[in-house]
Amino acid sequence: GDAVFSGVVRLSGWLILVLMGGLIGVLAWGGAQAWAAFGPGFAWTAVWNPVSGHFGAAAPVFGSLATTVLALLFAVPLAFGIAFWLVEMAPAAVAGPIGMAVQLLAAVPSIIFGMWGFFVIVPLMARHVQPWANHTLGHVPVLGGLFHGAPYGTGLLTGGLVLAVMVTPFVCAVMRDVFVAMPPQIRESAFGLGATRWEVMRSVILPWSRPALVGGIMLGMGRALGETMAVTFVIGNANRIGWSLFAPGNTIASLIALEFPESPAGSLKLSSLLALGFILMVISFVTLACSRLLLRRGGVG
Repeated sequence: GDAVFSGVVRLSGWLILVLMGGLIGVLAWGGAQAWAAFGPGFAWTAVWNPVSGHFGAAAPVFGSLATTVLALLFAVPLAFGIAFWLVEMAPAAVAGPIGMAVQLLAAVPSIIFGMWGFFVIVPLMARHVQPWANHTLGHVPVLGGLFHGAPYGTGLLTGGLVLAVMVTPFVCAVMRDVFVAMPPQIRESAFGLGATRWEVMRSVILPWSRPALVGGIMLGMGRALGETMAVTFVIGNANRIGWSLFAPGNTIASLIALEFPESPAGSLKLSSLLALGFILMVISFVTLACSRLLLRRGGVG
């Protein structure tokens, strides 16, 4: 029995590596035609023109990174506040139902978030937020460039907001579990020394739970990078780089979802889409490697 169990567990571990290697190999082999046609310039060319047969990855890569950063800027403070309130401040009768509601929010299909964003967030942005921001901040030097543009409602900021709502439950669930798992003696010792609630959070809870918090943020980042349909509804689907938060854009996942059905087998367009998938995998690996490097420099094994 021990030998069988050891073999099954070892096989499961190697199976993950085989599956990951096979996935990377398929994307790399399928995108070889695009890399051969455009060379390394494929990664930083912003043109995506199926009519002329010229493709570049810069615009969707920029859209993926921009919407992911915006989503984390909104989601991480919100998730941290919800998790801390549920664990440290909310009454037990309230914390249970609200915590369950946050976890149920993670089970909502992404297309529902996309429809909600299209019918609720986009009109709200077009009628109120974007005109106000353009009128108030559009003339400020340097900062005004981020809020310049026609109030269509769609764009990078709208995509980031919808992604923030989607990734908040995942990040919040991890943070809440970490805060609950912390030994109460550590927290009570800090309070006994006269520390305030904010000092306990800053000097005790955050250092103790840092590895798991970074893991939760990385989980949210991966969710935001790979999201497809929700972003497709609200980002505008324009294959260009716009530095305004209101500018329409595209992401790697949304571009693949939109144009993959129209790409003939063996075509240069299909190879370019597979090359985009390979770039997305590389971005995910780089972000994961950076997070582990930060943890090691912070003294976490």
